[in-house]
Amino acid sequence: MKVAANTFVSIRYTLRLDDGETVDQSPPDEPMGFVFGSGAVIRGMEKNLQGLEAGQAASFTVESEEAYGVPDPALWREIPRTNFPVEIDLVPGMGFEAKGPHGPVLFRVKSADDEQVVADFNHPLAGQRLHFEVTVVEVREPRAEELASLMQGCAPEACRSCAGSCGSH
Repeated sequence: MKVAANTFVSIRYTLRLDDGETVDQSPPDEPMGFVFGSGAVIRGMEKNLQGLEAGQAASFTVESEEAYGVPDPALWREIPRTNFPVEIDLVPGMGFEAKGPHGPVLFRVKSADDEQVVADFNHPLAGQRLHFEVTVVEVREPRAEELASLMQGCAPEACRSCAGSCGSH
């Protein structure tokens, strides 16, 4: 069976940036599974997986426009420095989690001075070219519980990974 719309796909993958840094990978004994075409993974990954079969491997690059997009300055917010512990030396790239009205929200420090911190709420991989090494482990018809998880907004297996795009990252 080939990877196509509405098939369940499980993959092993490694995700690297242009500098070769590995930023994510599936655990060796836990391939990431999702229903293909459901939006559970980034568009560029789906484009490169389509038509593959179990056992096939592929290496491909996904540009930011087909991954997490380009950084959007509208997602930068100024936060008073007093909202952060005094003893923390805030440096660009430092990550934080805040409580938002709909649950936890992740952001990175874009810049900081004695008065203000510019928080960047873009996805951490926005603007990055992504390099994947993928092996397709399984392609099959989805089970009822896998289809039911789509009705709840996201495939749980995909949410644990940066390769997912369901908004919980």
